[in-house]
Amino acid sequence: DVGIIKEVNAVKEVKTISKEEAIKSGKLVLIDKEIDEKFWAMCKAQLFRPELIKEKASSVKIVYTPLHGTGAMHVEKVLGDLGLKVITVPEQREPDGAFPTVEKPNPEEAPALKLAVALGEKEKADCVMATDPDADRFGTAFPGKDGKFVLVSGNQMGALLCEYILLSRKELGKLPSNGAAIRSIVTSPFTDYICKKYGVKMHECLTGFKWIAAVEDEFEKDGSETYVYGLEESYGYKVEKEVMDKDGVSAAAMCAEMTLYWASKGKSILEHLDDMYKEFGFFEDRAISQNFPGSAGKEVMAGIMTKLRTEGLKTLGGKKVVCIKDIGNSVAYDPANPSAKTEIKLPKSNVLQFVLEGGTIVSARPSGTEPKIKFYINARTDASAGLDNAKAESAKVCDAITADIKDMLSKA
Repeated sequence: DVGIIKEVNAVKEVKTISKEEAIKSGKLVLIDKEIDEKFWAMCKAQLFRPELIKEKASSVKIVYTPLHGTGAMHVEKVLGDLGLKVITVPEQREPDGAFPTVEKPNPEEAPALKLAVALGEKEKADCVMATDPDADRFGTAFPGKDGKFVLVSGNQMGALLCEYILLSRKELGKLPSNGAAIRSIVTSPFTDYICKKYGVKMHECLTGFKWIAAVEDEFEKDGSETYVYGLEESYGYKVEKEVMDKDGVSAAAMCAEMTLYWASKGKSILEHLDDMYKEFGFFEDRAISQNFPGSAGKEVMAGIMTKLRTEGLKTLGGKKVVCIKDIGNSVAYDPANPSAKTEIKLPKSNVLQFVLEGGTIVSARPSGTEPKIKFYINARTDASAGLDNAKAESAKVCDAITADIKDMLSKA
């Protein structure tokens, strides 16, 4: 970043040239075929069941929005080549940096998918898909039994794709004996349970796909493990080795095949997600953030983190804190015995994690790009007594933790 801005500041004059002249002089080289076609082929090559897609694709209807971004050409092309019917939200299809139909062009935000969901319900679609403006993040919604669409969170889709990829690899004899997946530290541990079932090792890394790609790069260099999947809760998925970043286009193709696969088994995606909860436990994830604008905001956030770091937390939501992970100081310890510390082998980052009795994890992290501090709650509740009971118990736990965090922030 420092090097880039140094070059920007060194520019004293901006010169212009026509497109035609730029192409003729070789200053502008169009790489459509060289890059786009290879990318589309790569996205389709990741899929496991081309025969199933060929057989069932015509029966599936997908509503899609690129949220005024770059995704339409690529998602329509890849899914269209598979024979899937893609209906793109017309008001949001063309690139427009003003993003006139949404407050935030972010597939994590429910209002951003409002037009797509309305069109999905009107068309009786099997799936609603969205990519963010640069098409690296991927959001979804699926119809419930009443026909109303239910938004699927980043953690939920991350777990669904993880299970589908590992299940498919195992069924087709393509699951490596040294398979490894990677997730960020604030992503739900739901995928850890799935990986354990399939004998795949899960690695944790800092937030951001540059860290996920860096861990994968280590595998590639020493051959110790074989990358099979990477994810983070903010709607980022990496289903392939070739793209060293999250990618919404390949995720859309994999999601389409997954939807077809479970439909062929007589299940909707939401029904299968409930089956996963019954098997692995119910996972509830919440995010709490508070803005601290202005020049004093940074100091207030630094004060919150310092207080949490020096005083720790003994309880949250009535649950005992059994472990504190201080990523900034590379240590983990039991607050009942803070002198007995173990090393955390991650790059230093201003993140604190509190592991509660029962396995719930609460993470605190100041945003690196906005004047706000974020808290992530990842709760797991055993579902052996029934899924409804697990959901109710999980809501109670998360409500109590949320109340404690909001109380703490109000006093900052």
